[in-house]
Amino acid sequence: MTCAADGDVDAQGAGDGSGALRRIAPHARRFLARRTGVLARLALWSLAETAQAFLVGYGVAQAVDRGFLAGDVRRGLLWLTVALVAVLLGAPVIRGVFTQLAGLTEPLRDGLVRWAVDRSLARAAVDGPGGSDRAAVSRLTNQVEIARDSFAGLVLTVRSFVFTAVGALLGLLSLHPALLVVVLPPLAGGLALFLATLRPMAAAQRRALAADEALGDHAARSRAALRDLTACGTGPEAARHGAGLIDGAAAAARALAGWAAVRTAALGVAGHLPVLALLLAVPWLRGRGVSPGALLGAFTYLVQSLLPALHTLMTALGAAGARLLVVLDRIIGPDPGPQTESKPESRPEPERMRKARGPQASTPAAAYSARRRTAHPETGSPAPAPGGGTAHGGRTAAVELRSVTLSYGARAEPVLDSLDLCVAPGEHLAVVGPSGIGKSTLTRLVAGTLAPSGGEVRVAGREVTGRAPEELAALRVLVPQEAYVFSGTLGDNLTYLCAEASRADIDAAVGALGLRPLVERLGGLDAQVRPAELSHGERQLVALARAYLSPASLLLLDEATCHLDPAAEARAEDVLAGRPGTLLVVAHRLSSAVRADRVLVLDGTEAVCGTHEEVLDRSPLYRDLTGHWSTGPVRGS
Repeated sequence: MTCAADGDVDAQGAGDGSGALRRIAPHARRFLARRTGVLARLALWSLAETAQAFLVGYGVAQAVDRGFLAGDVRRGLLWLTVALVAVLLGAPVIRGVFTQLAGLTEPLRDGLVRWAVDRSLARAAVDGPGGSDRAAVSRLTNQVEIARDSFAGLVLTVRSFVFTAVGALLGLLSLHPALLVVVLPPLAGGLALFLATLRPMAAAQRRALAADEALGDHAARSRAALRDLTACGTGPEAARHGAGLIDGAAAAARALAGWAAVRTAALGVAGHLPVLALLLAVPWLRGRGVSPGALLGAFTYLVQSLLPALHTLMTALGAAGARLLVVLDRIIGPDPGPQTESKPESRPEPERMRKARGPQASTPAAAYSARRRTAHPETGSPAPAPGGGTAHGGRTAAVELRSVTLSYGARAEPVLDSLDLCVAPGEHLAVVGPSGIGKSTLTRLVAGTLAPSGGEVRVAGREVTGRAPEELAALRVLVPQEAYVFSGTLGDNLTYLCAEASRADIDAAVGALGLRPLVERLGGLDAQVRPAELSHGERQLVALARAYLSPASLLLLDEATCHLDPAAEARAEDVLAGRPGTLLVVAHRLSSAVRADRVLVLDGTEAVCGTHEEVLDRSPLYRDLTGHWSTGPVRGS
């Protein structure tokens, strides 16, 4: 049972981004060095954009000074036509730029796909069986596409700003050098302030992302382990840890918002202050011989070319640039190390649980392969019984596992590895252990709904693997955590596994398991049942009564009482244990383990089996679980 759900912020993810930049820069230089031809053709097309930016402002200035103010309307219109043609020529220029851009983005995508595939294969070779690169599909699809689109947008934006800025600044210089004295300082200051925010902004984004991932992971694992947190008494500790993660995420969000405010200020300085400075400096500029046409041309350069390009550059670097850096670092950055394939019964345990176990394997599934385990009711090896079962005082074993191994996948680590188990007829066995250790897997194997990867599973001396459902129904009843109740009468639900049950038998089951209030509320055994109108606990009581009436000699309860209060759970288990036959219970409360004849502890390195007192003496994990169970009131889940 996972008694806590911890999440740690990834140290690398919380870095300042400089490490990622250093790792990516050599690859970027080699990539660009091999494509000098594409870059040269892209630069030639961009030179046309420089000429376009130059002609727009220059044409406006000449139209005013040499045309309209000089009384020559035709010349003024001619220069305005030059400026208009320069604007219209932007369409073929952009088309040529996009044509050359494909020569950069498509090889980048292909290279990243090859890199991601090679990395995933190399990790699989290192990890060996059970290894799995869970992020491989994301890298090959979503992340590669994000990298390509971000790179394309960044190339377009940076190229456009550089060549547009060159054309506009040359135009300002050609109109009058004093214009540069006014425009350049606020423009350069805003750009410098923006560039200074890139690294801390990237670091704040990475910290916010890491904090959000850690909080989401903690919430998901805590939600999945709510019953375990309650049973182990570690809910307050998990809540405190969650509160700390929330505070950390809030602090990261505030830091990110602070740097976003600085970036907005930089955008305002670079995007609006040059225009304001030019307006305020008009008298000073006029005193130095700057003509009205030159002033209007300067405003045209700022509003039409320079400031839109600068705004686009800042937006792209702040969004696409940071996104590209993070994604490239995910794809070609350092390998985060081997991963273990996530399996239904093999989830990582918190550090506190691993410390309680001592120096053992890092995950329950891996630890199971450490050595073969045996769990017999007697100390000696049981002798084979006629018919394939195991003799216990002349009786065939109720449940017997012989070297049973179960893996979820050919390359996955086994959840159960060479497990031997013998349960005597009429015995009450409780199975305990952390979440993901294999308790539900064990019950499914015994029930015959899951086939082992190796070994034999026998019930009443008969192998269950491969048997027809009707044959299995005569051997055992499995009651899962989510109880099944169908639409029909209450009596039909109770006798589903034993149609020949008499009314006296049904009344006895109803009274023994405490179903009388439900029967009276519904209006008798012939009343119609609407499953959605029953509580989880009521549905579990119906399923338990159905199992009680079943003729099968083996009952398997896989946390089938988790929605009952402790008193109702104790009553149900006592009644089912007193029924003729064998009872195997996956326990989630200490009281369930204490009531059993024997306790089976699945503990990563060995399966310890014995009475409650014997297992307390032999199993450190059981002592640890018992301590958690006993520290506070045990509540129903």
